[in-house]
Amino acid sequence: MAPDSCTPTNTRLQMDYETKIFPHIGGYGRYNRLVVLFSWFPNLAVMLNLFSDVFYTLIPESYHCRTDPQLLPSAFLPSNFSRQGYLNLTIPWVNGSGLSHCELFKYPANSSEFSEKVPRERVSCTVGWEYSHVAGLHSNFVTEWNLVCSDYWKIPLQHICFMTGWILGYILLGTLCDWFGRRLCFLLSISLSSLLGVAVCLSNSAVVFLLLRLSQGAMLAGVFVSSYIARLELCDPPHRLMVAMVSGFFGVFAELLLPGIAVLCRDWPVLQAVATLPLLLLLSYWCCASVFPESPRWLLATVQIPQVKRSLQEFSTRNGVCLRDEIYPGENMLSEIDSAYGEDCQSRYFTVLELRRTRVIWKNCLILSFTLFIGTGIQYCFTRNLHSYSSNFYFSYFLRVITGALACIFICLSVNHFGRRGMLLLSAIITGLSSLLLLALTQYLRGGLVLVLSVVGLLFSQALAMLSVLFACEVMPTVVRGGCLGLVLAAGCVGMAASSLMELQNNGGYFLHHVIFASFAVLSVLCIMLLPESKRKPLPDSLKDGECQRRPPLFMSRPDRDNLPLLCTRQPLSEYNPDNYSRLVSATRRMLSKDNLPYRIAVPLLSDSETQEQDNEAQREVVS
Repeated sequence: MAPDSCTPTNTRLQMDYETKIFPHIGGYGRYNRLVVLFSWFPNLAVMLNLFSDVFYTLIPESYHCRTDPQLLPSAFLPSNFSRQGYLNLTIPWVNGSGLSHCELFKYPANSSEFSEKVPRERVSCTVGWEYSHVAGLHSNFVTEWNLVCSDYWKIPLQHICFMTGWILGYILLGTLCDWFGRRLCFLLSISLSSLLGVAVCLSNSAVVFLLLRLSQGAMLAGVFVSSYIARLELCDPPHRLMVAMVSGFFGVFAELLLPGIAVLCRDWPVLQAVATLPLLLLLSYWCCASVFPESPRWLLATVQIPQVKRSLQEFSTRNGVCLRDEIYPGENMLSEIDSAYGEDCQSRYFTVLELRRTRVIWKNCLILSFTLFIGTGIQYCFTRNLHSYSSNFYFSYFLRVITGALACIFICLSVNHFGRRGMLLLSAIITGLSSLLLLALTQYLRGGLVLVLSVVGLLFSQALAMLSVLFACEVMPTVVRGGCLGLVLAAGCVGMAASSLMELQNNGGYFLHHVIFASFAVLSVLCIMLLPESKRKPLPDSLKDGECQRRPPLFMSRPDRDNLPLLCTRQPLSEYNPDNYSRLVSATRRMLSKDNLPYRIAVPLLSDSETQEQDNEAQREVVS
């Protein structure tokens, strides 16, 4: 952190950004709306690249070893057998799953008979595999490098590496957002993610693919966190929820587009190129600074006075609220900023390490990280039940996308009425109950009830995750918002990677995974009660603002409970007091009649009798 050499004399300038500055540069005007619109497109590009990983690592529904003529008798003639008969004699049959995925029959070299009666041994595949078409694609990461059987573990490893990249990107690039600004971090992330996306298309081995996807995941995380923060800092409290949820709908739209794009692309390098194309188009933001400007809120919070003055002038002009040099009626706000901070003031930057000296901010960050970790990690428990209900890939895929859209709609309709904390609590309760019921009663319930509970749990777990991200962005101070939100989002990626850890062990620990996350969901209900409420509240800017947030009662006893006066006021005293009036007259008469006055008053101001009469008259007026 830079030395604190410029403590502002008017500290309320920084704390009252949304009431003293934001409304008078146009508020959420046309320019702010335009910038928010352009901040939604990066979310579409990020989600295309994130969920394309589902198609890259999808295992074909059916595959078997490619037949090896070296394992067959020398006298064998393939023309004497049909295609299916030939496969039945060369590949073992596994009850319940058809042809073996990983084994072939090896016949004695001197055998003259080719039938099931000949003694033969089972060996592993020797010349590769034959695959059916993958959902949407003809080839993907699995079929390109034969990641099945003994190499199956590389598939969940790839997903873990991809999520590791996101975790590192959220933490590192989120901190860079607080040091170098939202715009610079966004442009840097877009540039590197575009280059890495092109490099992924040219991968020639599984190891290179893993490393490039890890690096691209880190850069995509930077694009997401910088654009998410920037759009919320340009909004007033009434519009923050809808702005955040529209970006969620952009993500849902990207998921809906992916299956169709995969069918048209056919091969995974082409799909990767198409997913990278929106990132390349976003490079135009380098040239058009006005479509993604730096956040004036962050500039003011970090005391970058020349930059914030230029930014405020640009916003006021583009919003059509240019009042010469004045952006506040009756006084020059730019001059007020100069007088408050000084001309030679040094900028001040903060990192997440500052949380060591906080109590409320650290608590909020920890709780919201916990809820997002649960919301993303427990989804695996629900989607696995969908796979058991139907093995069709598109059934579970589109059901998850539809529940994501319904979760966005649920948040839009409820959160502004009942508050962030109340709906977060409700989502955690329903998620936990659905998980516990599935855990305890799956073997006693019919398939339809299991499906209903899985869909309900999936819906509210996605709502829990979305609301945790929004809540975290609203309660974290501007000076450390990037780093804190990065920590919260990194915890969510850890939850997503937990499902791959189960697949790495062939789902051997699924029951324990389900028990742990169901228990965590119940525990989170108690933690959520400790959070503040951010509905209709301005965003905190300084660490002091973040520490001043308090937990309101969940159920308010009076509708005006949140609007209590800060100071108790007393009834005003009476304007007239006869005793005080009579004392004032007597004291004035004595003072004027003293001999040491510079001049002598010939006639007394009031005689004793007149004074008494006036006192009596005043008392009668008070009594009447």
